[in-house]
Amino acid sequence: MKAENILFEEALNLTDKSWEELSSISNSLREKYKDSLVFTCAIINAKSGACSEDCAFCAQSIHHKTNIKIYPLISTEEILKKAEQMKKSGATRFSIVTSGKKTNKRELERISETIYQIKEKVGISTCASLGILNEESARILKEGGLERYHHNLETSRSFFPNICTTHSYEEDINTLKIAKQVGLKVCSGGIIGLGEKWKHRIELAFTLKELNVDSIPINFLNPILGTRLQNMPLLSPYEALKAIAIFRIINPEKDITICGGRERVLEELQDKVFNVGANGIMIGNYLTTKGRSIKEDMEMIRRYGLRLEDGNERDA
Repeated sequence: MKAENILFEEALNLTDKSWEELSSISNSLREKYKDSLVFTCAIINAKSGACSEDCAFCAQSIHHKTNIKIYPLISTEEILKKAEQMKKSGATRFSIVTSGKKTNKRELERISETIYQIKEKVGISTCASLGILNEESARILKEGGLERYHHNLETSRSFFPNICTTHSYEEDINTLKIAKQVGLKVCSGGIIGLGEKWKHRIELAFTLKELNVDSIPINFLNPILGTRLQNMPLLSPYEALKAIAIFRIINPEKDITICGGRERVLEELQDKVFNVGANGIMIGNYLTTKGRSIKEDMEMIRRYGLRLEDGNERDA
């Protein structure tokens, strides 16, 4: 097996190994392609709740009864303030996230102008996660200076009907293709621990490889009361670390970011994410759940001897 040109069946065989066994391969690939550089991504929940989609894990779906805040698109000033705050705290990338299947043109134009102001006034790499795109909406964002578009596939095509029935997998695939067509970098990954099998995880990793996405965010299910998956058992930390390693082996040159659920699933093993191949983490809070302190995350990066992608160490 050549780690950098692995086949599906070879990847499936890796699931018999422990995360410690896989780490020598996955960590060497991280070092080869990413050296000692890592990045930190922060998000803002710029429009919350009232989503028409029925994604089984999501607290923002109208199909679930959860105790979250619901509000329309917030002001440019609020987003700018958060971007500045997160940059000072150590974020090297900043993403505007909205709930809902897609964003209307008026909202897109406001967000595009906000992105322009972030670049001018804050000076941080910009990302957006605004649902399904068509070519017009993608171009509006590109014209505002957006660098990267985030849109998770969540799981494999074959397992997707167990998670969402209100839109097709192909709509998600098309959104990624459209974003790439207009010149945006693409960030797409999924959630591990939805009830899927290893073959589904590997199928997702290969789909992302075929789509040639630039960055792969890996989340771990944090079951939320009121959602369809509220009683799903928590993933073991060892299975989570193994998943990161295998995603790195299948996608050796890509950015791999560890995002939601890591605090609850990995607990004291969070610093091992770099050892199994990750080169980025999300810092701060998530959409509807709390993250751990940014200071702890920045200390973790320094402790591992890594540098932020802009070459500067920041104090949290």
